[in-house]
Amino acid sequence: MAILAECPICHRKQSTKNKVCKCGESLDKTKRGKRVNYWISYRLPGGKQRREVVGKSIEKARDAIGKRRGQKREGRIFDMLPESKMTFSELAEWYLNLKSVKKLASYERVKGCIVNFNEVFGTWVVGTIKSENLEDYQDKREAEGKAMATIDMELSVVQTMVTKAFDNDRVDGRVLKAFRKVKKLLEKGANARDREMTIEEYLQLIEGKYVARWKIRGIAKREVKDVSPPHLRSLLIVAYHTGMRKGELLGLRWSHIDREKGFIRLPAEMNKERKPKSIPINHHVERVLAALPRRALHHDFVFTYKGEPIGKLRRSFENACKNAGIPYGQKVEGGIRFHDIRTTFKTNMARAGVDKVWRDTILGHSLKGMDAYYIKPTDRDLQAAMDRFTTWYDDQVGNVDQTLTKHQTAGNQSKLSA
Repeated sequence: MAILAECPICHRKQSTKNKVCKCGESLDKTKRGKRVNYWISYRLPGGKQRREVVGKSIEKARDAIGKRRGQKREGRIFDMLPESKMTFSELAEWYLNLKSVKKLASYERVKGCIVNFNEVFGTWVVGTIKSENLEDYQDKREAEGKAMATIDMELSVVQTMVTKAFDNDRVDGRVLKAFRKVKKLLEKGANARDREMTIEEYLQLIEGKYVARWKIRGIAKREVKDVSPPHLRSLLIVAYHTGMRKGELLGLRWSHIDREKGFIRLPAEMNKERKPKSIPINHHVERVLAALPRRALHHDFVFTYKGEPIGKLRRSFENACKNAGIPYGQKVEGGIRFHDIRTTFKTNMARAGVDKVWRDTILGHSLKGMDAYYIKPTDRDLQAAMDRFTTWYDDQVGNVDQTLTKHQTAGNQSKLSA
């Protein structure tokens, strides 16, 4: 066991006998100025070393290390661990306040999962939570009607939090073991969706009409309207031809548009992968961007509604699907979600014969194996891939139009003969 002094400049933890740190800072001066943090270092049975910060008093550090010596001699190992008194809610508060966690794109979702756990385990001492308690939690959530994927996500988030705590010496391996032993309810890939948006459905959403009916003072009214309002139509076209996520679309700014080279350049902080991404623009997307207004003085967002950035899409997309006669919702048989457009784009690129490397790069998916080291896609490569997809798409739309024309002609002829 030892007492260590932490240099306030380079944060090196070293012997209290040192007068000068390797960085050149005078430790004697910083000690007199009470700028040094003292740590105690000791080993647990099994060999794992632990360090605890005590404060800026050498006397308190001596008392603390004396207490640990007594606990070790008396075999009170659990009392030496931080989880002996720390509750789950205290651990959760520490984790949610980490800078690395706060800047996660999924922070609100992570926070929500931990809040759900806190409702059950918030007052529990972390070291007392066992695997059987976590399995009981899974059963409880399932009885409440929560989807297995939701329960698995909550457990995964908490497992990540406990692993982070273990790496920072806030919990012992026995706590980590309890959380890691719990099995997920779903097999890997068992919850994968196979729904995609057909070209017919897409065209119906962006070009279709429907008859709106309502009553005013008992008088029936009707009006032919577009299936999708203009702001949603623009979003659907860009989503269908780029595979961008909903969050990426709503956060898109004019400064991200490289008109000269024909690319959308997304910075790392906008992506789930936390890597910059370049997405080539085809003529469908170019036409949409050219038609969008740029009048707002107080923001730089591309997609707006009544001059303000669009916050949510769910209601307008659900209504558009209803107007087009397309089932909507994850829990509805054959229902579609906005994220399924991303799946559709990647599937259609494969149908167009676009190589997997270019598909993954455009969507931001990581290259696997040695491809990640030896294949370096250029703008020209990505643009060629987009051109191939666009040619395929335009041909498919032409086939759909020809089919519709034949049906309309046959219908008109039958009406005339009648």
